[in-house]
Amino acid sequence: MNRTQMRENAFKLLYSLEVQKKQNLEEQIDLYLQSNEIENEEAITYIKDAIMGIEKNQEQIQSEIEANLKSNWKIDRISKVNLSILKLAIYEIKYTKVPFKVAINEAVELAKRYGEENAKTFVNGILASIVKE
Repeated sequence: MNRTQMRENAFKLLYSLEVQKKQNLEEQIDLYLQSNEIENEEAITYIKDAIMGIEKNQEQIQSEIEANLKSNWKIDRISKVNLSILKLAIYEIKYTKVPFKVAINEAVELAKRYGEENAKTFVNGILASIVKE
């Protein structure tokens, strides 16, 4: 499993957690890994680190998103797909050693694949303004 596939799985899990709002995070991660038959140790580590890291830094990540929205936008107006993509990309940019260009490119690719028509432009705009700071 390559890094793009790991990232896509982390996004899918993050999205399902956004929609379901389940409590026991570790149990949800384990359930996702089992049901998707993910056995690659590197993938398991990446996915767990990403989900737990996003949870741990939830407030800061959310603040980054809110600070870079247009003035008439609120965070609850963002689709769950875009919100999940943004959280994952911001986590990678701010809390890991992933180069910001890679994180942004991968986020835009996820937005093209899973988001609505203008999702890629929206995601790219928010992440570009975060990186400029």
